[in-house]
Amino acid sequence: MKKMRFLISSLLLTTILISCNNKKLTEVVEVPLPTAEEKITMGVPDDVKADEGAFQMEKLPYTYEALTPNLSTLTLEMHYSKHYLTYTNNLNKAVAGTELENLTIEEVLSKLDMNDASIRNNAGGYYNHSLYWKCIGPKGAQQPKDTLTAAITKKFGSFTEFTTSFKEEATKQFGSAWVWLIVDRSGNLQITSTQNQDNPLMRNALVPGTPILALDLWEHAYYLDYQYKRKNYVDAFFKVINWSKVAENYEEALKK
Repeated sequence: MKKMRFLISSLLLTTILISCNNKKLTEVVEVPLPTAEEKITMGVPDDVKADEGAFQMEKLPYTYEALTPNLSTLTLEMHYSKHYLTYTNNLNKAVAGTELENLTIEEVLSKLDMNDASIRNNAGGYYNHSLYWKCIGPKGAQQPKDTLTAAITKKFGSFTEFTTSFKEEATKQFGSAWVWLIVDRSGNLQITSTQNQDNPLMRNALVPGTPILALDLWEHAYYLDYQYKRKNYVDAFFKVINWSKVAENYEEALKK
């Protein structure tokens, strides 16, 4: 009798399991995929704050999506809230308790020990990015006006020739670098470039001067949008340059 009961129970359990399995196989529940907006939750620039320290982040005067399609929302968000934030925090840690803590970033760059990799890389990264954010923006003029236009024409022949020279300097770079338009120590405009996070304010600059326009050629600035096609990124950069701000930088540089 016990064997019979066990056999019946086993058969009932098997029948239930088969039924459940068949049901699972035949009933397919369609789950909608998340939209692109739902997959990645974007913050806003004002929410990004560096740790307490001598140097704070340059406030982004536009939203992350403001420069599309030339620079994507994701690229700008990652660049500003991750890379720039990290350079700022690392710089504050590196100068804490030193005489550099009470200087401006320009003074730090001119006085730093070039053998101190931590301060060199992070001070450069902080300054370079701070200028980069101010040099770009939405709906900017396609070319400068007034004094800066005259200076560009005098130095390079025309704005078109300047654009060609600047892009050539950018496309010939290998690896991580920056390309600059600077005012040199004689008050003249120059196009120059530096590797890694160096810049023309540092002691090792081949062409020293005050930067007024900065182009970031590190992969994090463009790879999500353009992959290996750096030239396309350089072309897109010229569509978002804030020439009004560059002109202001030029006027300020002449006073130094």
